[in-house]
Amino acid sequence: MNLHALYLTNNLCYKSGRRIKPTGIMVHSTAANNPWLKRYVGPDDGLLGVNKAGNHWNTPTPGGQRVCVHAFIGKLADGTVATYQTLPWDMAGWHCGGAANNTHIGFEICEDGLSDPAYFYAVYYEAVDLCVYLCRMYNLTENNIICHCEGYDRGIASNHADVMHWFPRHGKSMDTFRVDVKERLARKEMPKMDNTPAEWAKEAVDWAKDNKLISGDTGGDLALHSYLTREQFCVMLKRFNEMK
Repeated sequence: MNLHALYLTNNLCYKSGRRIKPTGIMVHSTAANNPWLKRYVGPDDGLLGVNKAGNHWNTPTPGGQRVCVHAFIGKLADGTVATYQTLPWDMAGWHCGGAANNTHIGFEICEDGLSDPAYFYAVYYEAVDLCVYLCRMYNLTENNIICHCEGYDRGIASNHADVMHWFPRHGKSMDTFRVDVKERLARKEMPKMDNTPAEWAKEAVDWAKDNKLISGDTGGDLALHSYLTREQFCVMLKRFNEMK
């Protein structure tokens, strides 16, 4: 998983600041032929690229942006696939038009023309890894994962087709998605996050826990670094080194 963080702090959803206890995950797709993350996430951080139209979801608008998800999966400026976290995972999102906003973490997969298998499988397995990561964080299973149209069937989301208008075109469904999540959960290891250091200092993590900078209840020291953004880890390590 290639996970980055850029919170949509200008979005009204973020400003509302309401917290939830996540009990599920909802998979969405964007319903637009635009696989580039910069369409939705901004401003440019050097990886996303510049949204020349200025219409990403972190732009103040009259009346405010009234839709927001916890993450997007799509293409960076160099064409590689990444995940961008855009809200704290335990913040109520505005992603489904129903009660699941109060219970589910929601993320969007940026659609292309729906016919490119290379792009589809890249974002599909990125989404699987994101769900594995979130399941381990919140003690969920594959059975807690649904898509938007399944949410509608359950009466907890608005009437949208995603993602079942796309997945079957490439031989996948939400059932296969849940099976893939289950299989990766059984492997026990955390999904690799490309923006975290490959060699990290265990003593720095221990020090950070002792000083209450990070929690010690996230699944053990060997997985703990995966819950930190690169920026959080670097700040933590810098403070540790200054105190030595």
